[in-house]
Amino acid sequence: MLTVHSENELQLIADVLVIGGGPAAAWAAWAAASQGVKVIIVDKGFLGTSGAAAASGNGIMAPSPENWDKVLSERYRVGKNLANLRWIERVIEKTWLSLPLVESWGYGFPKENGESVRQSYYGPEYMRVLRKKLLRIGVQILDQSPALELLLADDGSVAGARGVQRQHQRTYSVRAGAVVLANGGCAFLSKALGCNTNTGDGMLMAVEAGGELSSMEASNHYAISTAFNATVTRGVPFGWATYTDEAGNDLGGYVNGRRDPAFLPNALLKGTVYAHLDKATPEVKAVIEKSHFISFLPYKKAGIDPYTERVPVTLVLEGTVRGTGGIRIVDDSCATKVPGLYAAGDAASREFLAGLASGGGGPNAAWAISTGQWAGEGAAAFAKGLGADADKRVVRPAGQVGLRSSSPTAETFDSEAVVRGVQAEMFPLEKNYLRSEQKLLDSLSKLETLWQQVQGNPKQDTVRDVEFSRRAAALTAVARWGYFSALHRTESRSEHIRMDYPETDPNQRYYQATGGLDKLWVRRDWIRDAIATPLAITTETTPTVSKLS
Repeated sequence: MLTVHSENELQLIADVLVIGGGPAAAWAAWAAASQGVKVIIVDKGFLGTSGAAAASGNGIMAPSPENWDKVLSERYRVGKNLANLRWIERVIEKTWLSLPLVESWGYGFPKENGESVRQSYYGPEYMRVLRKKLLRIGVQILDQSPALELLLADDGSVAGARGVQRQHQRTYSVRAGAVVLANGGCAFLSKALGCNTNTGDGMLMAVEAGGELSSMEASNHYAISTAFNATVTRGVPFGWATYTDEAGNDLGGYVNGRRDPAFLPNALLKGTVYAHLDKATPEVKAVIEKSHFISFLPYKKAGIDPYTERVPVTLVLEGTVRGTGGIRIVDDSCATKVPGLYAAGDAASREFLAGLASGGGGPNAAWAISTGQWAGEGAAAFAKGLGADADKRVVRPAGQVGLRSSSPTAETFDSEAVVRGVQAEMFPLEKNYLRSEQKLLDSLSKLETLWQQVQGNPKQDTVRDVEFSRRAAALTAVARWGYFSALHRTESRSEHIRMDYPETDPNQRYYQATGGLDKLWVRRDWIRDAIATPLAITTETTPTVSKLS
Protein backbone atom coordinates (compact mmCIF):
# COMPACT_ATOMS: atom_id res chain seq x y z
CA MET A 1 0.00 0.00 0.00
CA LEU A 2 1.12 3.56 -0.66
CA THR A 3 4.14 2.33 -2.56
CA VAL A 4 4.58 5.55 -4.52
CA HIS A 5 8.01 6.78 -3.47
CA SER A 6 7.43 5.37 0.00
CA GLU A 7 11.19 5.11 0.46
CA ASN A 8 11.20 8.92 0.51
CA GLU A 9 8.23 9.22 2.88
CA LEU A 10 8.02 12.52 4.73
CA GLN A 11 7.81 11.80 8.45
CA LEU A 12 6.63 14.47 10.88
CA ILE A 13 5.70 14.69 14.57
CA ALA A 14 3.05 16.89 16.17
CA ASP A 15 0.97 17.04 19.32
CA VAL A 16 -2.22 17.58 17.33
CA LEU A 17 -2.90 16.75 13.70
CA VAL A 18 -5.87 18.44 12.03
CA ILE A 19 -7.18 16.90 8.81
CA GLY A 20 -9.10 19.29 6.57
CA GLY A 21 -8.87 22.74 5.04
CA GLY A 22 -12.10 24.61 5.69
CA PRO A 23 -13.28 26.82 8.56
CA ALA A 24 -13.73 23.97 11.05
CA ALA A 25 -10.19 22.72 10.42
CA ALA A 26 -8.72 26.21 10.67
CA TRP A 27 -10.53 26.95 13.92
CA ALA A 28 -9.47 23.57 15.34
CA ALA A 29 -5.82 24.23 14.48
CA TRP A 30 -5.98 27.71 16.02
CA ALA A 31 -7.66 26.47 19.20
CA ALA A 32 -5.16 23.63 19.65
CA ALA A 33 -2.16 25.88 19.02
CA SER A 34 -3.58 28.37 21.54
CA GLN A 35 -3.11 25.65 24.16
CA GLY A 36 0.63 25.70 23.53
CA VAL A 37 0.96 22.48 21.55
CA LYS A 38 2.56 21.81 18.18
CA VAL A 39 -0.05 21.58 15.42
CA ILE A 40 0.13 20.31 11.85
CA ILE A 41 -2.81 20.67 9.47
CA VAL A 42 -3.08 18.70 6.23
CA ASP A 43 -5.51 19.42 3.41
CA LYS A 44 -6.25 17.69 0.12
CA GLY A 45 -6.42 21.13 -1.52
CA PHE A 46 -4.95 24.51 -0.57
CA LEU A 47 -6.14 25.67 2.82
CA GLY A 48 -7.86 28.95 2.03
CA THR A 49 -9.22 28.12 -1.41
CA SER A 50 -10.55 24.56 -1.19
CA GLY A 51 -13.90 23.54 0.20
CA ALA A 52 -17.43 24.91 0.18
CA ALA A 53 -16.81 27.93 2.43
CA ALA A 54 -13.98 29.36 0.34
CA ALA A 55 -16.03 29.19 -2.84
CA SER A 56 -18.46 32.00 -2.01
CA GLY A 57 -20.16 33.94 0.73
CA ASN A 58 -22.20 32.48 3.54
CA GLY A 59 -24.44 33.56 6.39
CA ILE A 60 -23.51 32.88 10.01
CA MET A 61 -25.91 31.95 12.78
CA ALA A 62 -24.63 34.62 15.16
CA PRO A 63 -27.58 36.68 16.40
CA SER A 64 -27.11 39.42 18.96
CA PRO A 65 -27.75 38.20 22.53
CA GLU A 66 -31.22 39.74 22.75
CA ASN A 67 -32.25 37.46 19.83
CA TRP A 68 -30.67 34.25 21.10
CA ASP A 69 -33.90 32.81 22.52
CA LYS A 70 -35.78 33.45 19.30
CA VAL A 71 -33.13 31.80 17.11
CA LEU A 72 -32.72 28.94 19.56
CA SER A 73 -36.44 28.13 19.57
CA GLU A 74 -36.61 28.33 15.77
CA ARG A 75 -33.67 25.96 15.34
CA TYR A 76 -35.27 23.53 17.78
CA ARG A 77 -38.59 23.75 15.91
CA VAL A 78 -36.85 22.97 12.61
CA GLY A 79 -35.17 19.99 14.25
CA LYS A 80 -38.59 18.46 14.99
CA ASN A 81 -37.78 17.36 18.55
CA LEU A 82 -34.47 15.73 17.64
CA ALA A 83 -32.28 18.80 18.08
CA ASN A 84 -30.69 19.61 21.44
CA LEU A 85 -31.51 22.94 23.10
CA ARG A 86 -28.31 23.05 25.15
CA TRP A 87 -26.13 22.40 22.13
CA ILE A 88 -27.93 24.97 20.01
CA GLU A 89 -27.39 27.57 22.74
CA ARG A 90 -23.71 26.82 23.19
CA VAL A 91 -23.12 26.94 19.42
CA ILE A 92 -24.79 30.34 19.18
CA GLU A 93 -22.86 31.71 22.15
CA LYS A 94 -19.47 30.37 21.03
CA THR A 95 -19.94 31.75 17.54
CA TRP A 96 -21.01 35.17 18.80
CA LEU A 97 -17.93 35.38 21.02
CA SER A 98 -15.58 34.16 18.29
CA LEU A 99 -16.39 36.55 15.45
CA PRO A 100 -14.68 39.58 17.03
CA LEU A 101 -11.50 37.50 16.93
CA VAL A 102 -11.76 37.19 13.16
CA GLU A 103 -12.18 40.95 12.96
CA SER A 104 -9.09 41.48 15.13
CA TRP A 105 -7.14 39.20 12.79
CA GLY A 106 -7.93 41.45 9.84
CA TYR A 107 -11.34 40.48 8.45
CA GLY A 108 -13.47 43.51 7.64
CA PHE A 109 -17.12 42.99 8.51
CA PRO A 110 -19.50 45.62 7.10
CA LYS A 111 -20.47 48.51 9.36
CA GLU A 112 -23.86 49.97 10.22
CA ASN A 113 -23.97 53.10 12.38
CA GLY A 114 -20.36 52.46 13.28
CA GLU A 115 -21.03 48.92 14.52
CA SER A 116 -19.76 45.73 12.89
CA VAL A 117 -22.46 43.52 11.38
CA ARG A 118 -21.17 39.99 11.82
CA GLN A 119 -23.97 38.04 10.12
CA SER A 120 -22.17 36.70 7.06
CA TYR A 121 -18.73 36.35 5.52
CA TYR A 122 -17.12 36.58 2.11
CA GLY A 123 -15.58 33.12 1.80
CA PRO A 124 -12.30 33.82 -0.03
CA GLU A 125 -11.35 36.68 2.31
CA TYR A 126 -12.52 34.86 5.44
CA MET A 127 -10.38 31.83 4.64
CA ARG A 128 -7.40 34.00 3.65
CA VAL A 129 -7.51 35.65 7.07
CA LEU A 130 -7.74 32.29 8.85
CA ARG A 131 -4.79 30.85 6.91
CA LYS A 132 -2.69 33.94 7.61
CA LYS A 133 -3.46 33.66 11.32
CA LEU A 134 -2.45 29.98 11.43
CA LEU A 135 0.88 30.70 9.79
CA ARG A 136 1.48 33.60 12.15
CA ILE A 137 1.10 31.41 15.26
CA GLY A 138 3.32 28.65 13.89
CA VAL A 139 0.88 26.03 12.63
CA GLN A 140 2.52 23.91 9.93
CA ILE A 141 0.31 23.56 6.85
CA LEU A 142 0.67 20.78 4.29
CA ASP A 143 -1.32 21.69 1.18
CA GLN A 144 -2.13 19.25 -1.64
CA SER A 145 -1.63 16.46 0.90
CA PRO A 146 -4.76 14.33 1.30
CA ALA A 147 -4.78 12.13 4.40
CA LEU A 148 -5.85 8.60 3.54
CA GLU A 149 -5.77 6.60 6.76
CA LEU A 150 -5.35 6.96 10.51
CA LEU A 151 -2.58 5.43 12.58
CA LEU A 152 -3.55 3.56 15.75
CA ALA A 153 -1.53 2.75 18.86
CA ASP A 154 -1.63 -0.68 20.49
CA ASP A 155 -4.29 0.47 22.96
CA GLY A 156 -6.62 1.54 20.15
CA SER A 157 -6.06 5.27 20.52
CA VAL A 158 -5.32 7.41 17.47
CA ALA A 159 -1.65 8.18 16.91
CA GLY A 160 -1.56 10.15 13.65
CA ALA A 161 -2.28 9.63 9.97
CA ARG A 162 -0.71 8.80 6.62
CA GLY A 163 -1.37 10.25 3.20
CA VAL A 164 0.16 11.35 -0.07
CA GLN A 165 1.62 14.60 -1.33
CA ARG A 166 0.61 15.24 -4.91
CA GLN A 167 3.23 17.84 -5.79
CA HIS A 168 6.14 15.84 -4.35
CA GLN A 169 4.83 12.46 -5.55
CA ARG A 170 5.50 10.85 -2.19
CA THR A 171 3.80 9.53 0.90
CA TYR A 172 3.87 11.19 4.29
CA SER A 173 3.08 10.28 7.87
CA VAL A 174 2.37 12.48 10.86
CA ARG A 175 2.74 10.98 14.33
CA ALA A 176 0.45 12.87 16.70
CA GLY A 177 -0.98 12.62 20.20
CA ALA A 178 -4.47 13.43 18.92
CA VAL A 179 -6.25 13.95 15.61
CA VAL A 180 -9.14 16.20 14.59
CA LEU A 181 -11.15 15.09 11.57
CA ALA A 182 -12.48 18.26 9.96
CA ASN A 183 -12.35 17.22 6.32
CA GLY A 184 -15.98 17.86 5.44
CA GLY A 185 -18.97 15.76 4.55
CA CYS A 186 -19.76 13.92 1.33
CA ALA A 187 -21.40 15.38 -1.80
CA PHE A 188 -20.61 12.35 -3.98
CA LEU A 189 -18.67 14.42 -6.57
CA SER A 190 -21.88 16.11 -7.71
CA LYS A 191 -19.95 19.24 -8.75
CA ALA A 192 -21.82 21.41 -6.25
CA LEU A 193 -19.63 24.48 -5.87
CA GLY A 194 -16.66 23.86 -3.59
CA CYS A 195 -17.79 20.34 -2.68
CA ASN A 196 -15.57 18.11 -4.80
CA THR A 197 -13.11 17.91 -1.91
CA ASN A 198 -15.94 16.55 0.25
CA THR A 199 -15.90 12.82 -0.47
CA GLY A 200 -16.51 11.22 2.93
CA ASP A 201 -12.87 10.42 3.70
CA GLY A 202 -13.19 11.34 7.36
CA MET A 203 -16.19 9.09 7.90
CA LEU A 204 -14.39 6.09 6.45
CA MET A 205 -11.26 6.76 8.49
CA ALA A 206 -13.28 7.14 11.69
CA VAL A 207 -15.17 3.86 11.24
CA GLU A 208 -11.98 1.98 10.38
CA ALA A 209 -10.51 3.20 13.65
CA GLY A 210 -13.51 1.98 15.63
CA GLY A 211 -15.66 5.11 15.55
CA GLU A 212 -19.36 5.44 14.83
CA LEU A 213 -21.55 7.58 12.60
CA SER A 214 -24.94 9.07 13.41
CA SER A 215 -28.05 10.32 11.58
CA MET A 216 -26.78 9.08 8.23
CA GLU A 217 -30.37 8.81 7.01
CA ALA A 218 -30.15 12.61 6.67
CA SER A 219 -27.44 12.34 4.02
CA ASN A 220 -29.59 13.28 1.04
CA HIS A 221 -29.77 17.06 0.92
CA TYR A 222 -30.43 18.51 -2.54
CA ALA A 223 -29.92 22.17 -3.41
CA ILE A 224 -31.47 24.21 -6.21
CA SER A 225 -29.32 25.43 -9.10
CA THR A 226 -29.77 26.66 -12.63
CA ALA A 227 -30.05 23.69 -14.98
CA PHE A 228 -27.67 25.22 -17.53
CA ASN A 229 -24.87 25.54 -14.95
CA ALA A 230 -25.65 23.06 -12.19
CA THR A 231 -22.82 24.07 -9.88
CA VAL A 232 -23.83 27.16 -7.90
CA THR A 233 -26.22 25.95 -5.20
CA ARG A 234 -27.12 29.13 -3.35
CA GLY A 235 -30.86 28.92 -2.82
CA VAL A 236 -31.68 32.23 -1.10
CA PRO A 237 -32.51 34.19 -4.31
CA PHE A 238 -35.06 31.54 -5.27
CA GLY A 239 -37.14 32.51 -2.26
CA TRP A 240 -38.48 35.32 -4.45
CA ALA A 241 -39.20 33.10 -7.44
CA THR A 242 -42.33 32.02 -9.26
CA TYR A 243 -42.10 28.46 -10.60
CA THR A 244 -43.73 27.43 -13.85
CA ASP A 245 -43.82 24.39 -16.10
CA GLU A 246 -42.89 24.18 -19.80
CA ALA A 247 -46.22 25.70 -20.82
CA GLY A 248 -45.87 28.60 -18.38
CA ASN A 249 -48.40 27.37 -15.82
CA ASP A 250 -47.75 28.55 -12.25
CA LEU A 251 -46.81 25.51 -10.18
CA GLY A 252 -47.60 27.16 -6.83
CA GLY A 253 -46.24 24.81 -4.20
CA TYR A 254 -47.46 26.68 -1.12
CA VAL A 255 -48.99 25.02 1.94
CA ASN A 256 -50.31 27.28 4.71
CA GLY A 257 -48.36 30.21 3.34
CA ARG A 258 -45.05 28.30 3.12
CA ARG A 259 -43.60 26.56 0.13
CA ASP A 260 -43.64 22.81 0.59
CA PRO A 261 -40.02 21.49 0.60
CA ALA A 262 -41.16 18.50 -1.47
CA PHE A 263 -42.72 20.75 -4.12
CA LEU A 264 -39.67 21.15 -6.37
CA PRO A 265 -38.48 17.50 -6.32
CA ASN A 266 -41.97 16.32 -7.21
CA ALA A 267 -42.32 18.92 -9.94
CA LEU A 268 -38.96 18.01 -11.48
CA LEU A 269 -39.96 14.35 -11.64
CA LYS A 270 -42.87 15.40 -13.87
CA GLY A 271 -40.90 17.62 -16.26
CA THR A 272 -38.85 20.78 -16.76
CA VAL A 273 -39.32 23.48 -14.14
CA TYR A 274 -38.56 27.18 -14.63
CA ALA A 275 -37.91 29.88 -12.03
CA HIS A 276 -38.51 33.58 -12.45
CA LEU A 277 -37.31 35.96 -9.68
CA ASP A 278 -40.23 38.30 -10.27
CA LYS A 279 -41.11 38.77 -6.59
CA ALA A 280 -37.82 40.47 -5.71
CA THR A 281 -38.25 44.16 -4.87
CA PRO A 282 -35.43 46.65 -5.61
CA GLU A 283 -34.46 46.48 -1.92
CA VAL A 284 -34.34 42.68 -2.00
CA LYS A 285 -32.31 42.71 -5.22
CA ALA A 286 -29.69 44.94 -3.63
CA VAL A 287 -29.33 42.67 -0.60
CA ILE A 288 -29.21 39.30 -2.36
CA GLU A 289 -26.87 40.49 -5.11
CA LYS A 290 -24.44 41.70 -2.46
CA SER A 291 -24.59 38.76 -0.06
CA HIS A 292 -25.15 36.02 -2.67
CA PHE A 293 -23.23 37.56 -5.55
CA ILE A 294 -21.96 34.25 -6.86
CA SER A 295 -25.53 33.10 -7.55
CA PHE A 296 -25.75 35.67 -10.32
CA LEU A 297 -22.54 34.78 -12.15
CA PRO A 298 -24.21 32.01 -14.24
CA TYR A 299 -26.89 34.48 -15.34
CA LYS A 300 -24.35 37.11 -16.30
CA LYS A 301 -22.28 34.61 -18.29
CA ALA A 302 -25.39 33.40 -20.09
CA GLY A 303 -26.71 36.92 -20.71
CA ILE A 304 -29.90 36.25 -18.75
CA ASP A 305 -31.84 38.65 -16.54
CA PRO A 306 -33.46 36.34 -13.93
CA TYR A 307 -35.81 39.13 -12.82
CA THR A 308 -37.49 39.32 -16.22
CA GLU A 309 -36.74 35.92 -17.79
CA ARG A 310 -37.51 32.32 -16.87
CA VAL A 311 -34.57 30.01 -16.25
CA PRO A 312 -34.66 26.20 -16.04
CA VAL A 313 -33.70 24.87 -12.61
CA THR A 314 -32.56 21.56 -11.20
CA LEU A 315 -31.58 20.00 -7.88
CA VAL A 316 -27.98 19.04 -7.11
CA LEU A 317 -27.10 16.50 -4.42
CA GLU A 318 -25.07 17.98 -1.57
CA GLY A 319 -25.34 14.86 0.57
CA THR A 320 -24.05 15.37 4.09
CA VAL A 321 -22.40 18.72 3.32
CA ARG A 322 -25.68 20.53 3.90
CA GLY A 323 -27.37 17.44 5.28
CA THR A 324 -26.80 16.25 8.84
CA GLY A 325 -25.18 12.83 9.07
CA GLY A 326 -21.55 12.38 10.04
CA ILE A 327 -19.16 11.11 12.69
CA ARG A 328 -20.85 10.59 16.05
CA ILE A 329 -19.50 12.85 18.79
CA VAL A 330 -19.85 11.70 22.39
CA ASP A 331 -19.13 14.71 24.62
CA ASP A 332 -18.81 18.49 24.74
CA SER A 333 -15.24 18.40 23.43
CA CYS A 334 -16.42 16.77 20.19
CA ALA A 335 -14.57 13.57 21.02
CA THR A 336 -15.50 10.41 19.17
CA LYS A 337 -15.73 6.90 20.54
CA VAL A 338 -12.04 6.43 19.64
CA PRO A 339 -9.58 7.81 22.23
CA GLY A 340 -7.63 10.75 20.81
CA LEU A 341 -9.95 11.24 17.82
CA TYR A 342 -12.15 14.33 17.51
CA ALA A 343 -14.56 15.52 14.82
CA ALA A 344 -15.66 19.01 13.79
CA GLY A 345 -17.62 20.84 11.12
CA ASP A 346 -19.38 18.91 8.38
CA ALA A 347 -17.36 15.78 9.17
CA ALA A 348 -19.27 15.50 12.45
CA SER A 349 -22.96 14.71 12.75
CA ARG A 350 -24.94 17.94 13.26
CA GLU A 351 -28.00 16.26 14.78
CA PHE A 352 -27.73 18.21 18.05
CA LEU A 353 -28.05 21.43 16.06
CA ALA A 354 -30.51 20.39 13.36
CA GLY A 355 -32.15 17.06 14.13
CA LEU A 356 -32.55 15.48 10.69
CA ALA A 357 -33.10 18.84 8.97
CA SER A 358 -30.48 20.70 6.97
CA GLY A 359 -28.14 23.00 8.86
CA GLY A 360 -26.97 24.48 5.57
CA GLY A 361 -25.78 28.07 5.53
CA GLY A 362 -25.70 30.03 8.80
CA PRO A 363 -26.17 27.12 11.25
CA ASN A 364 -23.43 25.01 9.65
CA ALA A 365 -21.10 28.03 9.56
CA ALA A 366 -21.64 28.50 13.28
CA TRP A 367 -21.19 24.76 13.85
CA ALA A 368 -17.81 24.89 12.09
CA ILE A 369 -16.60 27.81 14.21
CA SER A 370 -17.72 26.34 17.51
CA THR A 371 -17.02 22.63 17.09
CA GLY A 372 -13.69 23.42 15.49
CA GLN A 373 -12.58 25.17 18.66
CA TRP A 374 -14.02 22.57 21.04
CA ALA A 375 -12.37 19.75 19.09
CA GLY A 376 -9.04 21.58 18.92
CA GLU A 377 -9.04 22.26 22.64
CA GLY A 378 -10.08 18.69 23.42
CA ALA A 379 -7.36 17.25 21.17
CA ALA A 380 -4.72 19.48 22.77
CA ALA A 381 -5.75 18.38 26.26
CA PHE A 382 -5.66 14.72 25.25
CA ALA A 383 -2.22 15.09 23.66
CA LYS A 384 -0.84 16.82 26.74
CA GLY A 385 -2.16 13.98 28.88
CA LEU A 386 -0.04 11.45 26.98
CA GLY A 387 3.21 13.08 28.10
CA ALA A 388 6.46 13.55 26.23
CA ASP A 389 6.72 10.02 24.84
CA ALA A 390 3.52 10.00 22.79
CA ASP A 391 5.47 9.77 19.53
CA LYS A 392 7.27 6.65 20.79
CA ARG A 393 4.10 4.55 20.69
CA VAL A 394 4.06 1.52 18.40
CA VAL A 395 1.52 2.25 15.66
CA ARG A 396 -0.26 0.42 12.89
CA PRO A 397 -2.18 1.76 9.88
CA ALA A 398 -5.95 1.45 10.15
CA GLY A 399 -6.85 1.72 6.46
CA GLN A 400 -7.77 -1.24 4.32
CA VAL A 401 -10.38 -0.88 1.57
CA GLY A 402 -9.11 1.11 -1.38
CA LEU A 403 -5.56 0.99 0.00
CA ARG A 404 -4.76 -2.69 0.47
CA SER A 405 -6.14 -5.98 -0.73
CA SER A 406 -6.24 -9.19 1.27
CA SER A 407 -5.62 -11.14 -1.92
CA PRO A 408 -2.62 -10.34 -4.16
CA THR A 409 -4.36 -12.13 -7.02
CA ALA A 410 -7.50 -10.02 -6.79
CA GLU A 411 -8.45 -7.99 -9.82
CA THR A 412 -7.54 -4.30 -9.95
CA PHE A 413 -10.75 -2.27 -9.69
CA ASP A 414 -11.67 0.72 -11.85
CA SER A 415 -12.14 3.62 -9.42
CA GLU A 416 -13.93 5.80 -11.98
CA ALA A 417 -16.43 3.04 -12.76
CA VAL A 418 -17.08 2.57 -9.05
CA VAL A 419 -17.76 6.30 -8.61
CA ARG A 420 -20.19 6.27 -11.53
CA GLY A 421 -21.95 3.28 -9.99
CA VAL A 422 -22.33 5.07 -6.64
CA GLN A 423 -23.65 8.21 -8.32
CA ALA A 424 -26.21 6.18 -10.28
CA GLU A 425 -27.72 5.14 -6.94
CA MET A 426 -27.34 8.44 -5.08
CA PHE A 427 -28.15 11.18 -7.59
CA PRO A 428 -31.70 10.30 -8.79
CA LEU A 429 -34.47 12.03 -6.85
CA GLU A 430 -36.73 9.01 -7.25
CA LYS A 431 -34.18 6.90 -5.35
CA ASN A 432 -32.59 9.15 -2.76
CA TYR A 433 -35.24 11.78 -2.09
CA LEU A 434 -38.48 9.80 -2.39
CA ARG A 435 -37.38 6.64 -0.61
CA SER A 436 -39.13 3.34 0.00
CA GLU A 437 -38.09 -0.03 1.38
CA GLN A 438 -37.86 -1.71 -2.00
CA LYS A 439 -35.89 1.14 -3.56
CA LEU A 440 -33.48 1.19 -0.64
CA LEU A 441 -32.96 -2.57 -0.79
CA ASP A 442 -32.37 -2.44 -4.54
CA SER A 443 -29.77 0.32 -4.19
CA LEU A 444 -28.09 -1.38 -1.25
CA SER A 445 -27.75 -4.55 -3.28
CA LYS A 446 -25.97 -2.64 -6.06
CA LEU A 447 -23.80 -0.75 -3.59
CA GLU A 448 -22.86 -4.06 -1.97
CA THR A 449 -21.56 -5.24 -5.34
CA LEU A 450 -19.48 -2.08 -5.64
CA TRP A 451 -18.17 -2.60 -2.12
CA GLN A 452 -16.99 -6.07 -3.10
CA GLN A 453 -15.21 -4.52 -6.10
CA VAL A 454 -13.24 -2.06 -3.97
CA GLN A 455 -12.02 -4.98 -1.87
CA GLY A 456 -9.84 -5.84 -4.86
CA ASN A 457 -6.41 -4.50 -5.67
CA PRO A 458 -6.33 -0.69 -5.88
CA LYS A 459 -4.41 0.90 -8.71
CA GLN A 460 -1.31 2.57 -7.26
CA ASP A 461 0.92 3.53 -10.16
CA THR A 462 0.82 7.21 -9.21
CA VAL A 463 -0.10 9.33 -6.20
CA ARG A 464 -3.36 10.23 -7.96
CA ASP A 465 -4.16 6.54 -8.45
CA VAL A 466 -3.77 5.95 -4.72
CA GLU A 467 -5.95 8.93 -3.87
CA PHE A 468 -8.70 8.05 -6.34
CA SER A 469 -8.84 4.39 -5.33
CA ARG A 470 -9.33 5.40 -1.73
CA ARG A 471 -11.89 8.03 -2.73
CA ALA A 472 -13.97 5.44 -4.56
CA ALA A 473 -13.99 3.30 -1.43
CA ALA A 474 -15.08 6.24 0.76
CA LEU A 475 -17.93 7.21 -1.56
CA THR A 476 -19.19 3.63 -1.63
CA ALA A 477 -18.97 3.33 2.14
CA VAL A 478 -20.88 6.56 2.79
CA ALA A 479 -23.62 5.60 0.33
CA ARG A 480 -24.10 2.24 2.07
CA TRP A 481 -24.26 3.82 5.55
CA GLY A 482 -26.74 6.43 4.32
CA TYR A 483 -29.15 3.99 2.75
CA PHE A 484 -28.79 1.41 5.51
CA SER A 485 -29.78 4.02 8.10
CA ALA A 486 -32.64 5.21 5.88
CA LEU A 487 -33.93 1.64 5.66
CA HIS A 488 -34.19 1.38 9.44
CA ARG A 489 -35.98 4.68 10.12
CA THR A 490 -39.57 3.84 9.23
CA GLU A 491 -41.03 7.34 9.16
CA SER A 492 -40.67 10.63 7.27
CA ARG A 493 -38.91 13.37 9.21
CA SER A 494 -37.22 16.50 7.80
CA GLU A 495 -34.65 15.47 5.16
CA HIS A 496 -35.57 11.80 5.42
CA ILE A 497 -38.69 11.04 3.35
CA ARG A 498 -40.13 7.53 3.14
CA MET A 499 -42.96 7.18 0.60
CA ASP A 500 -44.07 4.00 2.38
CA TYR A 501 -44.04 5.77 5.78
CA PRO A 502 -45.18 9.32 4.93
CA GLU A 503 -45.96 10.48 8.49
CA THR A 504 -43.62 11.55 11.28
CA ASP A 505 -43.81 9.06 14.13
CA PRO A 506 -43.59 10.82 17.53
CA ASN A 507 -42.42 7.53 19.04
CA GLN A 508 -39.27 7.45 16.91
CA ARG A 509 -37.49 10.06 19.01
CA TYR A 510 -34.00 8.69 18.75
CA TYR A 511 -30.78 9.15 16.84
CA GLN A 512 -29.53 6.29 14.70
CA ALA A 513 -25.91 5.35 15.18
CA THR A 514 -24.41 3.25 12.42
CA GLY A 515 -21.10 1.79 11.31
CA GLY A 516 -19.40 -1.36 10.20
CA LEU A 517 -17.49 -2.06 7.04
CA ASP A 518 -18.30 -5.45 5.55
CA LYS A 519 -21.03 -5.95 8.12
CA LEU A 520 -23.28 -2.92 8.60
CA TRP A 521 -25.24 -2.21 11.79
CA VAL A 522 -27.69 0.32 13.20
CA ARG A 523 -28.40 1.22 16.83
CA ARG A 524 -31.14 3.40 18.26
CA ASP A 525 -29.91 6.04 20.70
CA TRP A 526 -33.09 7.14 22.46
CA ILE A 527 -33.41 10.79 23.50
CA ARG A 528 -34.66 11.02 27.07
CA ASP A 529 -35.53 14.73 27.14
CA ALA A 530 -35.32 17.92 25.12
CA ILE A 531 -32.09 19.14 26.65
CA ALA A 532 -30.27 15.84 26.84
CA THR A 533 -26.51 15.86 26.49
CA PRO A 534 -24.97 13.47 23.93
CA LEU A 535 -24.46 10.92 26.72
CA ALA A 536 -28.00 11.12 28.11
CA ILE A 537 -29.36 8.37 25.90
CA THR A 538 -30.35 4.76 26.11
CA THR A 539 -29.44 2.33 23.37
CA GLU A 540 -31.09 -0.50 21.53
CA THR A 541 -29.26 -2.54 18.94
CA THR A 542 -31.12 -3.68 15.82
CA PRO A 543 -30.11 -6.68 13.71
CA THR A 544 -26.92 -6.36 11.68
CA VAL A 545 -26.65 -7.12 8.00
CA SER A 546 -23.57 -8.21 6.09
CA LYS A 547 -24.94 -8.62 2.56
CA LEU A 548 -28.19 -7.73 0.84
CA SER A 549 -29.59 -9.53 -2.16
